[in-house]
Amino acid sequence: MNKARHLRCGLAAGTALLAGCATHVPQVLGPQIVPQSFVERDAGRDSNWPKPDWWQQFGSPELSDFILRAQTDNRDLAVAAAGVAEAHAQTIIQRASLFPQLNLQAQGERSKPGGAPSGISSYPSGNSFGLTLGASYEVDVWGLARSNLRAATEALKAARFSQQAVALTVTANVANAYFSVLALRKRIAIANEDILAINDILRTIQLRVTTGTSSHLDLAQERAQVESVEAELPQLEEQELEARLALAVLLGQPPESFEVKMSNLEAIHPPLVNPGLPSDLLLRRPDVAQAEADLASAHASLDAARAAFLPQFALNGSDGFASAAIGALLHGPSIAWDYGGSVLQTVFDGGKLVGQKQLAEGTQQQLIASYQRSVLNAYADVESALGQVRHSALAQQHLGHEVDAAREAFQISQLQYRQGTTDLLTVLQSQQTLFSAEDQLAQITLARMQSVVHLYEALGGGWLEQPAERTQFIATSVPTS
Repeated sequence: MNKARHLRCGLAAGTALLAGCATHVPQVLGPQIVPQSFVERDAGRDSNWPKPDWWQQFGSPELSDFILRAQTDNRDLAVAAAGVAEAHAQTIIQRASLFPQLNLQAQGERSKPGGAPSGISSYPSGNSFGLTLGASYEVDVWGLARSNLRAATEALKAARFSQQAVALTVTANVANAYFSVLALRKRIAIANEDILAINDILRTIQLRVTTGTSSHLDLAQERAQVESVEAELPQLEEQELEARLALAVLLGQPPESFEVKMSNLEAIHPPLVNPGLPSDLLLRRPDVAQAEADLASAHASLDAARAAFLPQFALNGSDGFASAAIGALLHGPSIAWDYGGSVLQTVFDGGKLVGQKQLAEGTQQQLIASYQRSVLNAYADVESALGQVRHSALAQQHLGHEVDAAREAFQISQLQYRQGTTDLLTVLQSQQTLFSAEDQLAQITLARMQSVVHLYEALGGGWLEQPAERTQFIATSVPTS
């Protein structure tokens, strides 16, 4: 009974010792960097966080198809997936340190000694055979191996979070590139419509010049106008081509066979999205979770650097057989064994361990600042996206009214010019105003679509960190020094 009690006490003490070697990750989420609410948030609407398939809410089957293809074939995602596999392999390597290492060795040898005494021609040759199973085990008394494993595990989490961040970025880039193609096609269509309108006026001027009711100056001015618009058309077509090529690369396919069927943004309507509490954002941003895991990994490495100063214990032993005849190798009299243990304590290493500890401390401080910066950038990103959504929607509304008014003014000026009650300059000015307003409306429509995409991306795109994976928690008060 005493032996059992001593054994239990020893195990309890060992467990407490091992637990004491693993320290807690520094908590760096003070209230000074976590706001209470979003400034640009629509307080009149309930929170509406993005869903994992948020792109479906734009109502474009073609966009949804492109995003699904990108999730399968995008090369950036392939690189991120390989990074996860690499980090997983590191955890396997570090976990191996917690287990004994077993080695089986077989050997055979034939020898013939020299230097025989006089009168004897030679010593007889002999054989020797051996089969040995060796075992070694480094006892992780101070938690060095466990700290290294914890660092690798957190690095694996960081790699998975990075993969999710890349997936979110790729999805947003596909949506933005797709909307850019459609907006440029709309601008190309506007330019072609403007050219048709100018040519219609040009025919009227040519008829009036023929009848002597207009001068060649009017004709030259209108020709200059149509050349100006036609000069812009190739630039828009080149931009549309480049946007299409960029979209094809995002989908991981050659640009030559890639096509976009839709011609404009008119059938696409931006959905409504509204964030909830700022504290919830930290669970929804994979890049913030990645920075959090990087910090936890660095802290585990610091624990390992501290444990390296303490004595390291190892057990080793071997069991085997040794015989001069292979037929008798596995018999009882051939058994050979040895067991032992060792303690290793570094006495002098030129400051290597001290340097490693200082390096780990510096890395941790760097990643604390990096994590806090990621948190602040996340909140700023959401505020910026919310502002972009609101302002682009207002601008789109006003530009829509401007286009309606400009179109009416252009129609009136055309009618008055044909009736001879106004001059060509008025027509040219109203025409240019209409073309410019329509082109700006197409651009601001694109900006609004992309601002909604930016907001979805800033809010994490429906991703959610599991509570069990968190290592940082928001403090309720500012820590005092």
